[in-house]
Amino acid sequence: MAEDEVTPEQLAAIAAENEEPEPLDYKPPAQKTVQEIHELDKDDESLRKYKEALLGAGVSVADPSVSNVQVTRMSLMCESAPNPLVLDLQGDLEPFKKQAFVLKEGVEYKIMISFKVNREIVSGLKYVQQTYRKGMKIDKSDYMVGSYGPRPNEYDFLTTVEEAPTGLMARGNYVIKSTFTDDDKHDHLSWEWNLNIKKDWKD
Repeated sequence: MAEDEVTPEQLAAIAAENEEPEPLDYKPPAQKTVQEIHELDKDDESLRKYKEALLGAGVSVADPSVSNVQVTRMSLMCESAPNPLVLDLQGDLEPFKKQAFVLKEGVEYKIMISFKVNREIVSGLKYVQQTYRKGMKIDKSDYMVGSYGPRPNEYDFLTTVEEAPTGLMARGNYVIKSTFTDDDKHDHLSWEWNLNIKKDWKD
């Protein structure tokens, strides 16, 4: 069997194995601005200091033309990779559809998403990844990223360890559609990229 000659039946079986569980019935908390949080219980000295440690001393004066959440970079963290696998997500995302990360079959890796929160607290950030092979969706992963307040430095979120599939049937190209979203269904960024599973790094 030649590489990437997987049948539709085999893809359907893989998709069935990766069937996602029913989503939890989670209700997000009411949204409050950083200013409102600073104003709450301002006479309580210990609480005021705690909030300053979490949120900074005052309301940040970020550029209002810049979105509150900026996704800056996606990295595939793999110790055995010969070169860093990084996508700069601040420019044109179209070229990523035509190029592919090469991943050796069976290696362990994590995905790291780097992002900034500029003005207001954002709750329930989530990274969603859908994997397609030959046009058929075979997997979907939802990662809870959490809630974050504004700060000048980037945050980094790491997924749990994933293992690249192995074997002749697993080798080939995978199209991955990624979305960085939140509780309020704000789509902060969506991008499409390719993963090419090979027998070796330089196959």
